Amino acid sequence: MCLVNFSKTVEKMNSVLQCMDCAQQYPMTQVLYNCEKCGGLLDVQHDLTGLRKTIDRAFFDRRLGTLQAPYNSGVWRYKELIYPDVDPQHIVSRPEGNTNLYRAPRLAKWAGVENLYLKHEGENPTGSFKDRGMTTGVTQARALGMTRAACASTGNTSASLAAYTAWADMEGVVFFQNKQVAMGKLSQAIAYGATAIQINADFDRNLELVREISLSLGIYILNSVNPFRLEGQKSIMIETIQQLDWQVPDWIVCPGGNLGNSSAFGKALYELCELGLIERMPRLAIIQAEGANPLYRSYANRFAGLEAMSAETIATAIKIGNPVNYAKAVRALRWTDGVVEQVSDQEIMDAKALIDRQGIGCEPASACSLAGLRKLVDQGVVKPHETVVGILTGHLLKDPDATINYHNHTLPGIEARYPNWLHRAEASVAEITQILQSVHSRSNS
Repeated sequence: MCLVNFSKTVEKMNSVLQCMDCAQQYPMTQVLYNCEKCGGLLDVQHDLTGLRKTIDRAFFDRRLGTLQAPYNSGVWRYKELIYPDVDPQHIVSRPEGNTNLYRAPRLAKWAGVENLYLKHEGENPTGSFKDRGMTTGVTQARALGMTRAACASTGNTSASLAAYTAWADMEGVVFFQNKQVAMGKLSQAIAYGATAIQINADFDRNLELVREISLSLGIYILNSVNPFRLEGQKSIMIETIQQLDWQVPDWIVCPGGNLGNSSAFGKALYELCELGLIERMPRLAIIQAEGANPLYRSYANRFAGLEAMSAETIATAIKIGNPVNYAKAVRALRWTDGVVEQVSDQEIMDAKALIDRQGIGCEPASACSLAGLRKLVDQGVVKPHETVVGILTGHLLKDPDATINYHNHTLPGIEARYPNWLHRAEASVAEITQILQSVHSRSNS
């Protein structure tokens, strides 16, 4: 059977970089992260008018299950919505995406809703949603002729950058803080060959450093201030809705750290609506940890401004006190009539234990989605009959220490309310039998 040729179905669209504040435009061939005129954040703007004439739901449905690269990727399946003009020879793909959407009735009952789906981005090649943005970011780096790329990271971005730059035969550089970095993530960056530097500073300071040093040394920046990263992350939302047969849920609930994902979700939904691929917008709920909640504080103050903070939470992936994509996240919330909530580390780890127990598993930050949903249901914001999609951003093995310490009751200030004890026994049939009978009795009581 001949493969369908997907590569020439849409004419050249001439996408541009555009400032979201002053609308100044720049060519895609310029290495740029902020507007030169006003300093605002940049968007990748596509020709939606032209796209509206050439694509529809069936256009993307025909690509499902293809073995043909790059369309076998859950990002590049939507190339026309992500980066229509890029030369396929520049595309750097593992491939990524095609992550599962799980219906979770037991967790739905715990949260208080009838229909809950969990989109598990921990199933990406390096174990987090970052791969979706890294494929587009590294692709753009290659298209620009860059040979080095760098990021500041709490862990997941570093793992993804290291893997994708290695795959593209580029040099990767990662700036870590010098404490509370999950070993699962640090080990990935080192294993994939990136130059890893631990710095006596938090994530927000490291981001400042990576921008300053990268600009002086001609290194391409691949933090989420890079607008091409967010274009790839849009595919999480596009793929989710396609998996729901293009039926829009009532709510999308996701963790919020540097706010790249929530910003990308808002942009994806806006574009899908403009293109007629969906008929309405779902509402977006962004959940932050109490110890890293600058967006929540701003939301509570009607977005009067962002007040940076020193972040502290067990959910290291979102331990960010000065999110670079704040303005884009606010835009996404306004587009979707969205809300922001906060959850404690106790609530995060309890929700994580329940997600893990379903056989799905996630890193601590991911569990914000379930913990936050339960709070929103209790408050009457989310109604029990509404359909909810929660985003799980990272894999269980990203932070195994947090998991083991929770179940061993050794996390400071956190009680294991849903423990799974590690039992110890001598090499004795009688002793092991006693343990098994005791566990069986408790599970059936």
